[in-house]
Amino acid sequence: MTWTTTRDLDAFEAAAGDFLRARPAEHTVLLSVVSSLRVLGVDAYGEAAPSFGWRRCGGPAAVDAAYVWTPPRPVLLSPMPDGAAADLADVLAAARAGVPGVNAGRAAAEAFAAAWRRHGTVRTAARRRHGTVRTAARRRLHRLTELTPPDPAPPGAARRATPADRELLRGWFAAFAEDIGVAAPRDARALDDRIADGRCLLWEAGGRPVSMAGITRTLVGTARVAPVYTPPELRGRGYAGAVTAAVSQTAKDSGAQEVLLFTDLANPTSNALYRRLGYRPVEDYLVLTFE
Repeated sequence: MTWTTTRDLDAFEAAAGDFLRARPAEHTVLLSVVSSLRVLGVDAYGEAAPSFGWRRCGGPAAVDAAYVWTPPRPVLLSPMPDGAAADLADVLAAARAGVPGVNAGRAAAEAFAAAWRRHGTVRTAARRRHGTVRTAARRRLHRLTELTPPDPAPPGAARRATPADRELLRGWFAAFAEDIGVAAPRDARALDDRIADGRCLLWEAGGRPVSMAGITRTLVGTARVAPVYTPPELRGRGYAGAVTAAVSQTAKDSGAQEVLLFTDLANPTSNALYRRLGYRPVEDYLVLTFE
């Protein structure tokens, strides 16, 4: 059982594509990131070249784990068998890769972090210092069962974003990134792609946009709601629930068989909101940073 790493997107998709597509809900983030790199360019997330990898567990087609890393963001891991995450940490440490963190299901994230922490240990004659692992976020993946829009709905209605909304949405995407503690979008390519595809909805009330929700490209019958944002001064009025319900229905109408979203477990308000809309838990994820 060996890990293969590459910076060649074509080679990664040829080797691990079937593995990722076989379980699209579990691999939703890896699939959407790979799709974005394919559509927008391999520099979509940063100047440093992305890195990819897969592990074979036997025959030539028997891939049982994969990762995607788009520096400066954390490494994205698929669900992995016991030992696979630790083996990957060994491989990346041997390559002297400056991994900033990991984003994965709880088991894989914790196993990778434990192994990486061992590699981060520094010994000197005077002291021994361990690498520090910090929990940056605890998230929960949800799957839509039966959509239940807010009743009564807040004032206003949903509409698709247009190029005229571009500058407003650039600011909202950046504000959303700051809220959840991730790097802001590098440029407007991803936003322009969403607008062109009709994958960003606005809730408009009183003649102005008050909330937004985006949806990923539908891949293997699966789409994921992201991001959802309401400016702080407009929160608590039901706009986020209404626009999330609208974008979820748009995804279903466009052919998505499954609609997913992540919630921040530190935000009980949003978790309760999405449960009322019909989203049910699938798996917990951790974002861990290495210092």
